[in-house]
Amino acid sequence: MPSKESTGARLRAWERATEWPLAGAAVVFLGAYAWQILTAAQGAAKDAAELVIDVVWALFGLDYVIRLALAPNRSHWFLHHLPDLAVLALPILRPLRLLRLVTLVGIMQRSAGTALRGRITLYTVGSAGLLIFTSALATLEAERNEPGSSIRTFGQALWWALTTITTIGYGDTTPVTTEGRCIAALLMIGGVALIGVVTATLASWIVSLVEEENAEQEAATQAQVAALQQQVSELSRRIDRLLEERGSGR
Repeated sequence: MPSKESTGARLRAWERATEWPLAGAAVVFLGAYAWQILTAAQGAAKDAAELVIDVVWALFGLDYVIRLALAPNRSHWFLHHLPDLAVLALPILRPLRLLRLVTLVGIMQRSAGTALRGRITLYTVGSAGLLIFTSALATLEAERNEPGSSIRTFGQALWWALTTITTIGYGDTTPVTTEGRCIAALLMIGGVALIGVVTATLASWIVSLVEEENAEQEAATQAQVAALQQQVSELSRRIDRLLEERGSGR
């Protein structure tokens, strides 16, 4: 029977091996989903797009099952990956699975060892962009054929997503369907979370600047103190020599 250590190693190896393929599958999913919504595809074109989406969705589901099977402690892994299960199980959350694309940013930035705040900023911008784009698509799909809806074009949906994620909400465009309102709620929560990340990043940057300035000032002060100590020591030696010379002259 394999040990927990070997099982955990296999899980990490699987995640490393599938990171890029699943990110590529998410890009394909995004392309098919966006094309289907933006072109209002019907008939065979819609069926083809749905087939691509279902195949990619099946790949995500297979990845979830394999990771669960490889987890050393399946119950612990299951409880800590409930969002993954929700995104797979609830159709309303399906577009948000595209946030897996943010992992591409992490892959490209792994070598930037000292650019921590830069990576955080890139994560934030990437997450916000994907969240706005996919939410606009999902809301457009839910709202454009609904009587009384004010969201009937992608431009209107994108404007609504921008005002919602920033929690401004002008009120000129609002969803009327249950699905659209659920997406709005998730988008507002995501916007508050992203604002928190940006605020924390700016605060960290300001603190680091102050610390760097204080460190420079401390180093300069220490250098000045060392120079003064050296000068005092030199003066003390000269005074001692003068005293010795006067004493020997007597």
